[in-house]
Order: sequence, then structure tokens, then C-alpha cells
Amino acid sequence: MTPPDVDASPLEHARRLAEGGDLDGAAAILSELAADPAGPHRAQAAVGLAVVLEQRGDAEGARAAARVALATGHPEYGAQAACHLAQGFERDERDDQARGAWQAVLGMGAPEYAVLAHLGLARLAVRQDDLDGAELELRAAIGIGDPHLGARAAQQLAELLLYRGEPGEAADTLLEALAEAPETEVPRLRVQLGIAHLELACAEFAGAIEEGEDPGTSALAIELLARTLPLRGRDDDAEQVWSYGLNHADAALADEVRLRLGRDTLSAGG
Repeated sequence: MTPPDVDASPLEHARRLAEGGDLDGAAAILSELAADPAGPHRAQAAVGLAVVLEQRGDAEGARAAARVALATGHPEYGAQAACHLAQGFERDERDDQARGAWQAVLGMGAPEYAVLAHLGLARLAVRQDDLDGAELELRAAIGIGDPHLGARAAQQLAELLLYRGEPGEAADTLLEALAEAPETEVPRLRVQLGIAHLELACAEFAGAIEEGEDPGTSALAIELLARTLPLRGRDDDAEQVWSYGLNHADAALADEVRLRLGRDTLSAGG
């Protein structure tokens, strides 16, 4: 057991005990502080106790401690406690309770935790196939202005928009995020933007195929679409595009597609 430091506050001493691996000693100090209704550090101690008890494997005890902190109404430690509860409920797939806890975070009015709450509510909405609800939560998370979490929210929103077949809006979302994103988040956003551009390209190539009348242009669009789709993991769709071109009623178009596909065979044969 770590020897006590007479100059350290009880909270600091408990923190040092926990960091040193003495979870029982830390829990004893934090339990005493959290049990004092008039104590000035009750909320902070209760949050710390929740963390220590969870590390000890006492999930229900940790939740009870978090509820004590939440009941104090402290804007910071109450919000931390609600986050702790929400994350635990999410892990246990207790979605209704998780949703209530995340909403409690929003009710605390602490913007640094509100973005976590919106992200959590977005995850829960996706689990329920409520994509409109998820989009609203992600946009709310972005609107708070946290540089790191806002960038993550933008990436998740772009993924959702791509899934819904809205690559243009996904690209706009990512470009806006890149203008404010910290350097550590830029590579992820750029990769996602590239994916959005690939989807935009596929949509334009498909449109050119549907509307084109010139065999050469249509054959080029077929080739480009068929070669781009595998980059998105859509090999079967690419095969269908090649087949569409090779079996087209316009013989000139079919011949042009055959020539373009044949270049692969020539390259493979050396």
C-alpha cells in the first residue's frame, strides 16, 4: 500500500492509490467522501469511486456511485457521471437506459460533454435504423465546435450520407470539416473525402451511360465505371457493368467495350 502523503488532499491521495494499483484503499477514501451530503467534493469523489469500482469489476456499485454524482447536479462531475452511466449501458446493450443517460448529459449544459452525448445518441439511433435521427444528432455534435470530436462527427455523418446515396452532401460536409480540423484529424477526413469523390464519379459515369448516344463516350463511361467500382468493394457490380457493355444492342458500342476490356488481357499476357 502506498504510504499516505500528509500534504495531499484525500482526493489526491485516493488518486495516487488508484494509480498505484491499490483500488481497495482508493475506494475506501472515495466512499467516505461521497457519503457526506455536505462535503464540498462529493460529486468529484463519487465519479472517482464509480471509475475505481468499475476497475474492480463492480458494475452495479459503479453505477450507484455515478448516480450519487449525477444527483448532486454538479455541471462538470454530474455530466461525467451521466457519461459513465451511458457508456456502461451502451456496452450492455441497454439502449433505453443509455439514451436516458445521454439525455441527462445534455441536461447538464456542459458543452464539452454534450458533444459526447450527441455522438452517443447518434450511435443508438443507428442501432434502431433511425438514420434521420442519427443525422440530426451528428449535425448537433458538429455544431458544438469541438475540433477533434467535431471532425469525428463529420466523418460519421459523411459515412451515413454515403450509405444513403448522397455523396455530394457527404463531400460538402467533409470539406467544411477540413477547414477547421486539427492536423491529427485531417488524414481521416481526406480519405473519407476521396471515398465520397469515388462515389460521385460512379454516379456521373452511370449517368453518362444512361444518357449517352455516342458509342465511344458510352464505352469510355462503362470502362471507367467498371474500373472504379472495385475500389469501393463492388466487384460484382463491376462485372455486371462490363456484361452490360459487351452485350449491348448497339454493336459499335459492344465492340468498343470489348476492345477496352481486351487491354487487360493483353497486359496480363505480357
